Amino acid sequence: MGLSKLPMFKLPAMKVLAVIALTVLMSACSIFGSKRDSIDTMPLEALYNKAHSSMENADYAAATRAYQRLIARFPSGEYNEQAQLDLAYSQYKDNQPDEAYSTINRFIKTYPANKHVDYAYYLRGLINFDRTSGLIERYVSRTGQQSRRDQGFNLQAFDDFSELSRRFPNSAYTADARQRMIYLRNVLAQYEINVAEFYLRNKAYIAAADRAQYVIEHYQQAPQTGDALAILTRSYLALGHKTLADQSRQVLTINYPSHPYLADPKWPHPASTLRKMVPFSGHH
Repeated sequence: MGLSKLPMFKLPAMKVLAVIALTVLMSACSIFGSKRDSIDTMPLEALYNKAHSSMENADYAAATRAYQRLIARFPSGEYNEQAQLDLAYSQYKDNQPDEAYSTINRFIKTYPANKHVDYAYYLRGLINFDRTSGLIERYVSRTGQQSRRDQGFNLQAFDDFSELSRRFPNSAYTADARQRMIYLRNVLAQYEINVAEFYLRNKAYIAAADRAQYVIEHYQQAPQTGDALAILTRSYLALGHKTLADQSRQVLTINYPSHPYLADPKWPHPASTLRKMVPFSGHH
């Protein structure tokens, strides 16, 4: 005698599809829910490791979210301090300079005795250092173009690096900061020379002399000091101050004997119209 078969219940096709759809939807909700909730439920160390891993993999947006959540969930302790420092870096790398600058300033004010505060000063300088760089300047070095932009961030970056050098002369970041200060000094000096040349071309000789004198007084070690002396000499001659012109020319001759002005009294010459038409030539 065979076993009797269990009765089969047939569901209408539409009901079967509805059950399948509901099952898939519930599974999807479970998956996405776990992803969404993980950052809110992870223990402290696991959350920090997740954020750090995202940053090492250059996923700075994900790192920023994880660090921000860690700081909100665990508002004190060593991990919180490190997370704030790392958050500033991830924001900086994610091209969020305003947010990064705010974060690093808050860190410096809140944790002035942190063992990594020298890095915080260095990072603050980097944030400002990169603010004036355009898209092309990120890949092509254009000191001339840089010197034609607003110099506010360059001045602030110079001050940031200067403060790092003064407070932490033996820091691992100080040598690089000082090299960047030299670069910024030259950029700032070139900016003043550009303005002085503009005034000279437009026969505003007093203004040209003032700008040149500023370079001589504030950027003595910059290579643009020779240009400043030449512009000062030309300005004094145009103003009828022959004695002052002779003095500045003599200083130029002693310190920059190969300067083009000494062989060409009409230096600097305005850029030609053709030169101005060349893209990224630095004469626009």
